[in-house]
Parts: sequence; C-alpha cells; structure tokens
Amino acid sequence: MTMWNSLPHKRFSQTVHVCAAALMLTVGGTAMATADPSKAVPTTPAPATTTPATTTTTPATTTPATTATTTASSCTDVELDAARGTFESPGLGTVVGQPVYSALQSALTGKTLGSYAVNYPASLVEPSSVQQGNTDLVNHLTSQATACPQEEFILLGYSQGANVVDNSIGISSAGATVGGSSTATIPSAIQPKVAAILLFGNPIRALGKSVTGTYASRTDDFCATGDPICQPAGANAAAHLTYGTDASAAAAFAAARV
Repeated sequence: MTMWNSLPHKRFSQTVHVCAAALMLTVGGTAMATADPSKAVPTTPAPATTTPATTTTTPATTTPATTATTTASSCTDVELDAARGTFESPGLGTVVGQPVYSALQSALTGKTLGSYAVNYPASLVEPSSVQQGNTDLVNHLTSQATACPQEEFILLGYSQGANVVDNSIGISSAGATVGGSSTATIPSAIQPKVAAILLFGNPIRALGKSVTGTYASRTDDFCATGDPICQPAGANAAAHLTYGTDASAAAAFAAARV
C-alpha cells in the first residue's frame, strides 16, 4: 500500500487524470463534457431575455428529465449540491451530476427538488481549485440552511468534486490527485440536514482513505473497476468516465434517506 502513496504514483494519477479529462473534452455523447457554450458561434440569434431559475416538484409518476438549475434556488424539500469533475463545464456536470439530478426527479416522489452547482474552477491548479470548491460548498450550505431550515441536502462529488466534498465533511484530500487540505467544514448544526453523500471516482480512495465517522452510513462511494483515480493499480482511464451508469443506483440510495 505504501508504494501507492508515493510521489511517482501521484504523478501517474495526475497524468491519467489529464487523459480522462481530455477524453471528456474530445469524445462525443451526452455523458461527456462540452466546450464553453459562450464561445461557440450561435446559429440563431440569442434570446433577449433569460429564463429564471426554477425548482422541480416530482409527482408520484415518472416525469421527463429536465435541466437542473445551477444557482442557489428558493426553498425546496431537497437540494442536490454537486461538485463537477476536472475540466467539466460549469454546472452540475455532464458525466454524473446531471444524470443523478434527472434520476432523483423520479426517485423523490412527492418532494420538491432544487439544485446548486458548486462554484469553483475544476482545474488542475492544486490546491487552489479544490479549496475554492470546498469553501464555496460550505458557505452555500451554511447560508441555505439558514434561509431554508426544513431543507435537506444531497451532496454529490465526481472526481476532483469528490475531493471538494471530502474536504467539506472533514476528510482532507491532501496528497490525492487534484487534492488539497481542507479550508472549511460543514458546521455541526447542519450535519443532520445532510441526508446523503454520493461520491464517484473519489481520489482519496487511491490513498487507502474513505468516508468514516458521522457521514459513513449516509455515503455511497462509487469506484469503477480499473479506474486509476480511485483504485490503486487501476489502469483503465476510460473507466473514470462511466459513472453516469450509476445514476439510478445513487438516486435510489439518496431517496431512501430523505
């Protein structure tokens, strides 16, 4: 196990992380990240008005998936707070975040569902990137819990975003790929409001660490076979992009806890 905590392994993981991120930018499909839409040449004139953020009420029957909001919403029964992976475009994240939000719309019957996309660079500039996400997530949960005292939270982190969540619940990602020491932790008064934590391709697992303590029973931590970001000796970079297939299972886990 010691050899996988070494500097050579960290460099190897960083190289694989770059390769996986590059695949997200170059491979087509709904599960891959896309270029910044603000830099694309529009084919039709941009609309003169913007659409206000809305929340979703999930009825007792399955409804078609819709796009989640990416800013703090008004009070809802449940809010999904998602930290996207490295190089994914701002938002909940196309690889995991958006698929899980869509799955939650069906799983959380009779409850209103809101969302918040953690505001951070999701870049390879460590530890600055992950620490910005850590601070933003804790600040948002603190202000949202004050404004909406009955609201429950589902935290989601994919890849570097999993480091963001780890740090926020008091488990340092220092030493992990695109990790860093914690800058803030969720206040104890808010801990009971965190109903579930969903982690995907969590880099601290390659260090032999996992979520323990207060949040252990509320956490579902997915690591695909061969994913070198979360699995020591893993060698399949493409496995890091497969977590969208776990969206339904993750949503079911979370729904059972709200």
